[in-house]
Amino acid sequence: MKEKLVLIGAGSAMFTGALVSDVANRGWEGELGLVDVDSDALAVAEGLCKKIIEAKGSPLKLSASVDRREVLKGATVVITTVGVGGRRAWERDVFIPREYGIYQPVGDSVMPGGTSRSLRMVPPMVEIANDVVELAPDALFLNYANPMGVVCRAVRKETKAEMVGLCSGVWSIGKNLAAFLGVDPAEFHYTAVGMNHLTWFTEVRSRGEDLMPRLRERVDEALAAGNPPGHLCSRLFQIFGAFPAVGDGHVGEFFPGLFRDGHPGGKQPATEHWSFEGIIREGDRIYSEMREKAFSDRPLEPDYFEKNAGEGEQEQATEIVESIRRDLGKVYSANVPNTGQVPNFPPEAILECPVTATASGMKAIAQPPLPPGIVGTLATRFAWVETIVEAALEGSRQKFVQALILDGSVADLDTAEKLADELLVAQAEYLPQFAEQHQ
Repeated sequence: MKEKLVLIGAGSAMFTGALVSDVANRGWEGELGLVDVDSDALAVAEGLCKKIIEAKGSPLKLSASVDRREVLKGATVVITTVGVGGRRAWERDVFIPREYGIYQPVGDSVMPGGTSRSLRMVPPMVEIANDVVELAPDALFLNYANPMGVVCRAVRKETKAEMVGLCSGVWSIGKNLAAFLGVDPAEFHYTAVGMNHLTWFTEVRSRGEDLMPRLRERVDEALAAGNPPGHLCSRLFQIFGAFPAVGDGHVGEFFPGLFRDGHPGGKQPATEHWSFEGIIREGDRIYSEMREKAFSDRPLEPDYFEKNAGEGEQEQATEIVESIRRDLGKVYSANVPNTGQVPNFPPEAILECPVTATASGMKAIAQPPLPPGIVGTLATRFAWVETIVEAALEGSRQKFVQALILDGSVADLDTAEKLADELLVAQAEYLPQFAEQHQ
């Protein structure tokens, strides 16, 4: 298959090596363009990709630039894995709210961390999208950058780019549930609908059998035995009748009130039960290994492709592209606007939901209305997305404070304002749209 694939944010520790390994393993031909505004990170990505291409004898032609416009023209696939400010800015998103007693297991999607991250992400992603529309209007445009719902909504709202958001979460939880039920993953089918990092499995089945009763029974048993597939997710399943993805860390951040007295399992989520510091250390470790491989005189180790290709953050990106090019009509979980596929969610809200990947693109599959309880878990989140998108685009401190209040993590209005101001100052180098307010 011949493509011109452009990867924007190529310095990503969690994505680039695995994606390019997948592309090489599948024998793609054409071009691979790497883009990163950090020249050092770009050099690391370029060095690693050269080794992958050489090791596989791939015919891909490699190029790299800090200026995306140099490589975007004629792209057939554009993938964004951008993280403005990297892990150091991410740390500030999490550590500053801790000073106010707000604990975040991850801090990249919602809560103050996701709210702060949105301000950095929205303007650059809109600019990227406008360049894609101008220089590669027919490209398949895929995004992995978080906060997923915010990024995709801002791009769809402000540009003509038909960005589709992808995440490994639903797919990985589907595999985990199949194993939990003792079902062959190849014969395990499900419907999952919601917002990225709070997507509800409303149906699970195998060989035509409804497995929801069996899942309820197994979850009840596992909770009683103290070994559930996520304590919070299992309890929410008992209460709401649908299983939430993608694990306690992400899901819990949509219910910040549950963290004020600690994790439902009895541990403080950001310190004992989940280690945000561990996430950062792991990212730094992976990037350090990526750098070492890129610049080492040694070839890639023999098992590099076995370790890095296939599963991972990039999950099914190459498979999705092939399903579209070959009109296979396979079904995937993706983040797309609500054009009516879920009738009791707001129009144009970005939903993570089942889509078919055909020659006409990625099209959402119609769903029945969701129960009011599940709708309620997300209703204010869609309003939060709209509010923080506007705050980011307008450079509005007032709307940033509104978004922090809508999120529900802050204890009072004064805290919301103080936290907003501290985050704006701490991240000022990445927030030129707010510069006039903080000179």
